[in-house]
Amino acid sequence: MFDMIHSPAIRDFLTSLNGELTLTTEFAWLVIATILSMIGGAIGAMILAGKDLGYKFAATIGSLFAPAGVIPAIILGLLMLNFLANY
Repeated sequence: MFDMIHSPAIRDFLTSLNGELTLTTEFAWLVIATILSMIGGAIGAMILAGKDLGYKFAATIGSLFAPAGVIPAIILGLLMLNFLANY
């Protein structure tokens, strides 16, 4: 694991997430945003409907519905950033 973190390819990819906007970094940010929205949706659903539906079921439903609004917004935002970066 320690060798994988210090690999030059992994290090270059992680530094490119900060500044460059390429197809691989766009997919990486899309995956990161989807995972974070699933976690946030699960927590929000547990707070809002945990007592009524049960905490596990509310978390499952919340984590499935949260990316439905986030994924199109992230794709549109990344496309706009890519378009603005080229001009």
